[in-house]
Amino acid sequence: MNYPWISVIVPTYEREQALRDTLFDLVQQDYPNFEVVVVDQTKTHQLETQAYLEELEKAAQICWCRVDWASLPGARNYGVRRSKGEIILFIDDDVQLPSGFLAAHVRNYLERPDVGSVAGRVLDRMKLAESEEGLTIDYLPPEAMEPGIGLYYLNLVHTVKPQQVITARGCNMSFRREIFDKYGLWFDERFRGSAVREESDFCLRIRQTGYKIWYDPEAYLVHLGEETGGCHDISTRSLEYQITFYHNHFLMGFKNLTPKQMLNFSSSLFQDQVLASLASRKSKSLPKVIGRMGSYSLGFISAIASIAQSGWNDGQVYTRLEEANG
Repeated sequence: MNYPWISVIVPTYEREQALRDTLFDLVQQDYPNFEVVVVDQTKTHQLETQAYLEELEKAAQICWCRVDWASLPGARNYGVRRSKGEIILFIDDDVQLPSGFLAAHVRNYLERPDVGSVAGRVLDRMKLAESEEGLTIDYLPPEAMEPGIGLYYLNLVHTVKPQQVITARGCNMSFRREIFDKYGLWFDERFRGSAVREESDFCLRIRQTGYKIWYDPEAYLVHLGEETGGCHDISTRSLEYQITFYHNHFLMGFKNLTPKQMLNFSSSLFQDQVLASLASRKSKSLPKVIGRMGSYSLGFISAIASIAQSGWNDGQVYTRLEEANG
């Protein structure tokens, strides 16, 4: 059997035990041809984590790349440039992996030449605990394939049948290498903070290649959803984070949606995140709603500014920094 080389890229930021557990699961995978590229944005690790990373690096089980900045899309691009795999797989630094995880991703590329990306199932620990016992979805509704509103119908937790989807979740997604090398698609480093929607932006741009994104529930992992760490460079409780949250949503929309789709998307975002009238569990108190309206408006203006600057500044800050440093 042909076993294509797969590069697993793990961006990490201020994670300790969760990172060690993730890497332990990863290096135990029962797949013959793979490498692990850890893009480490942590300034100083705990001694136990430092020792474990050094041990894995010495044994050539990981490529340990240390950088002095924090950006999730920047880390993804950095990792791709240092990888050699025919397939690029991204996971988070707080996941649990079954032994056949890599093989499950690879199988889709061997069986389906029209697939350019595989979206794996994400058994999110918090969502599973909150869901009704035994809840499953066979096939997603048609709305899940609509770029403007699909994100609100996409459930990669409870869906159990393989099918085409419009995007993947960043903690469990893979791509053919030619998506980067042949088509020149890279993660947009203008997605800030925790970089929410950076993977959706990337996946929506895959449409121009003609490839499909295929959901495989057998390519699953458990996402722990640790409350601290991850590739964040600002606090999720800060005003800056709230503005950035909306900036990222609108940036994705402006780049990928038609005016009609953008209108539908903006309306859904307002109802869900500002008014808390859809799936969101946010507070509906008037002061909270007014505060979110302000962040929504400022995020919209900030995204317009990002788009306006695109003519002379593509926003690939960390890629350009690396190029400047040789």
